[in-house]
Amino acid sequence: MPDVLSAPLVVEFPFTRSLGPVQSAFLTGLRERTVLGVRTGDGKVLVPPVEYDPVTAEEIRDLVEVAVTGTVTTWAWNPHPRRYQPLDTPFAWVLVRLDGADTALLHVLDAPGPEAVRTGMRVRVRWAETRTGAVTDIACFEPYEGEPGGSAPHDGEFAEPVTGIVTPARLDYTYSPGRAQSAYLDALASRRVVGERCPSCRKVYVPPRGACPTCGVATDERVEVGPRGTVTTFCVVNIKAKNLDIEVPYVYAHIALDGADLALHARIGGIPYDQVRMGLRVEPVWAEGSRHPDHYRPTGEPDADYDAYKELV
Repeated sequence: MPDVLSAPLVVEFPFTRSLGPVQSAFLTGLRERTVLGVRTGDGKVLVPPVEYDPVTAEEIRDLVEVAVTGTVTTWAWNPHPRRYQPLDTPFAWVLVRLDGADTALLHVLDAPGPEAVRTGMRVRVRWAETRTGAVTDIACFEPYEGEPGGSAPHDGEFAEPVTGIVTPARLDYTYSPGRAQSAYLDALASRRVVGERCPSCRKVYVPPRGACPTCGVATDERVEVGPRGTVTTFCVVNIKAKNLDIEVPYVYAHIALDGADLALHARIGGIPYDQVRMGLRVEPVWAEGSRHPDHYRPTGEPDADYDAYKELV
């Protein structure tokens, strides 16, 4: 049995969203060193603000300016900050109920050690030197010994309001595909496609999962399939992905390999994007030195009859 593989994997993309009037006022306020909450129908002030009452689901826009001082309601010490976290020295994650608010805001507290942090301690906002209209405009919280602040109504009007944000999302982890998919990847490296057959329903799954998703029993009988297959359905991609050297438009398709009972997805090449169709017969193309197919191209065979692949659409 081949060794189980593992490799570092990074999933990263920019998350872009537009802002409604409440979130726009909140983030623009942070840029201007002002913290805004929103008042619900029962008089509670929520910070951070939301656009709809969590109890009644009614739209709420009654903005309230709260103090930049508050009280720690709970905390957890972080001895090893990770990349992109607010501080590069050990800090405390804290929930802070700002003076004038009825809910707590999650942020970080700059403190010399866990012995300096406690529930109930007083803190205040430390503003970032450069502010752009994001929650990171609050650089962190810091201990504070002064008097509590108050709250006041606010119209939410600012010059040049923030109307949208782009937040980078990133997930770093080590992926281990397990026994079944390790064998599948090893076979691909030798330009073979191997699936596994369920001992109960006899379906062949590619890529293999180590267990039948229908019957719930383990699979260990390996079956070589393909390498040719049939396009069952597809989509045309018109937006170019960052760091992906493929010109748009291009086609990604579900491909039912000959002998498999589960369609896999792959890019279609060697044919104009507007000529790809359901039933198109395709075969894999390996790039020099690659461990997996770069794309699939037409074989030149007649299209498969719909009845031959309709169960896999």
